[in-house]
Amino acid sequence: MFYTDVKPRAPLAEYDQTLVWTTVLLLGLGLVMVYSASIAIAEGSRATGYQPGYYLARHVVFIAAGIAAAVVVFQIPLRLWQQAAPFLFMLGVGLLILVLIPGVGREVNGSQRWIPLYIVNLQPSELMKLFVVLYAADYTVRKAAHMDSFRKGFLPMLVVMLVVGGLLLREPDFGAFVVITVIAMGILFLGGMNWKLFAGLFGLLLVGFVLLILASPYRLQRVIGFMDPWADPFGKGYQLSHALIAFGRGEWLGVGLGASVEKLFYLPEAHTDFLLAVIAEELGFAGVAAIILAFAWIVVRAFAIGRRAAALERYFAALVAQGIGLWIGVQAIINIGVNMGMLPTKGLPLPLLSFGGSAIVATCCALAVLLRADWENRQLMRGFTV
Repeated sequence: MFYTDVKPRAPLAEYDQTLVWTTVLLLGLGLVMVYSASIAIAEGSRATGYQPGYYLARHVVFIAAGIAAAVVVFQIPLRLWQQAAPFLFMLGVGLLILVLIPGVGREVNGSQRWIPLYIVNLQPSELMKLFVVLYAADYTVRKAAHMDSFRKGFLPMLVVMLVVGGLLLREPDFGAFVVITVIAMGILFLGGMNWKLFAGLFGLLLVGFVLLILASPYRLQRVIGFMDPWADPFGKGYQLSHALIAFGRGEWLGVGLGASVEKLFYLPEAHTDFLLAVIAEELGFAGVAAIILAFAWIVVRAFAIGRRAAALERYFAALVAQGIGLWIGVQAIINIGVNMGMLPTKGLPLPLLSFGGSAIVATCCALAVLLRADWENRQLMRGFTV
């Protein structure tokens, strides 16, 4: 059992309640909208037993598991997370290797990203996002004196991230690769990497992403379809064109909860990657704006917690908090951009809202670590030890 030296235990008022309630509201809205978006597909599929509440029941279980995991994670002091960071990272790499083994990993829609665990499927790339936050923060703190050096500061991290990136691209999971790369690069920059070195590496990354797109026919087709979905609305532009139709139908206040037409077998992945399009259709601009503001608040609070931790000379906690803010913010931006036709179609869930057990649990655990960092900050400011 994990504990601190603080007595008595901190009351609820010492948590960042706005962060907690924002998370709860997003989880609650996600539950409602996943049910709304999945009724038709669940009722019309033999795989779900023709039960309209199939995805709702599973999503309830995922949220319950995420909250339970978050409660446990919150009890663990940040110093223990720092000690465990290298081992968790190695565990994540092991899972990414395991998912690629034929007969172990499960393939869905041409991608081998899941490890079947009887009643649920584990997606290692979602857990890896949290592990990378912890590992990159620990690495940056340990190598703080060498952040101006390419060979001593950045090169070791580059090597391990190339290994992770190679495994993710083998699945393939280009979206997770982008998010994890942003997390690692962002934490290194926030940790004091030389800005000239960072700018050069950023340029190389852009060139690398372009080459990866050009080298893969299916990625190139997605980019072409994103640039003009109406050129082939029944082919490569099908998904995006229907997402845009959903946004157009929603107007300011939406057509009403449950009244979406696009979710009726028109819009693929309506309850997962394109849940925001259904939200836009049913709740309109007001619903989408509220979600964007909620994510913006989580990111703002994450960076504020990080700044407070840095002021208290808790540099690992500071980088972890800001890394979590980067993760949630970047992933939300990508998903929103994809749904609105501003970015190429990519299979990334909307944090805390989209259907998917691994993503829900990993994000809840990350937010629990963020709350723990905030809680420890407040204890130290009151003169307690943690």
